[in-house]
Amino acid sequence: MSIRALLVDDEPLARRTIRRFLGSTNGVKIVGECDDGESCVQAIRDLRPDLLFLDIQMPEMDGFDVLRKIGANEMPVTIFVTAYDQFALRAFDANAIDYLLKPFGRERFQRALARARQRIAAPVHDDGTQRIISGLERLIEAQRYLDRIAIPANGKLHLVATKDIDWIEADRNYVHLHTGKQTHQLRETLTQLEEKLDPAVFLRIHRSTIVNIERIKEIRAWFHGYHRVLLADGTELRFSRYQQEVAKKLGLPKGRNFGVGGFI
Repeated sequence: MSIRALLVDDEPLARRTIRRFLGSTNGVKIVGECDDGESCVQAIRDLRPDLLFLDIQMPEMDGFDVLRKIGANEMPVTIFVTAYDQFALRAFDANAIDYLLKPFGRERFQRALARARQRIAAPVHDDGTQRIISGLERLIEAQRYLDRIAIPANGKLHLVATKDIDWIEADRNYVHLHTGKQTHQLRETLTQLEEKLDPAVFLRIHRSTIVNIERIKEIRAWFHGYHRVLLADGTELRFSRYQQEVAKKLGLPKGRNFGVGGFI
């Protein structure tokens, strides 16, 4: 019985490479190809493939969004295809799936395919399968938020690690990312970016400001119910959110107001 494979990648070259490698492999039949996440979701539901080659980085709906949409229990055996090593290593370490790091050769492809064959052949009730499903769910959770932001500039993409961001400032349909003495401009609203950032690290303290919690040195009382947030580098930002929210995010005791020693 042939393994039914679905190829999903927004790069035609990557799909062509997988197609070529599979062409010389017995027992695998390509039942479909997709170049975006939306069509991938539909193809999985319609074609019910045994094996999925899934690109992680795709516009609008990426590989992890596909997993969330389908659900771990309904996903075919999956081999992630990625150009970014940090994604591949997380996938491998979670023991959820195998991966192909672009550009990949025939030998690496055959190793990934061999592991996929073993998983497809394993009974559904096998404990190993359940561990794979649990690993997929952990992997999805880990990738909910950005760890890097791509900034277009002069025909190139500059990658800014989110952990290096001190604070973010809204400017209509743009945001300014402040990292030390540098400022990077990105065409995106603050609300859109906020949804992609880990709320355990980034706190929206004003309608036009998000701050990295790790950079906060002090929170000072101001007037009319407002406060000032002092960052480690001396930057002062206006805070206009509820004090209870700050207390929860920063692990401070609750109270009605800030005093010299914190909340009172």
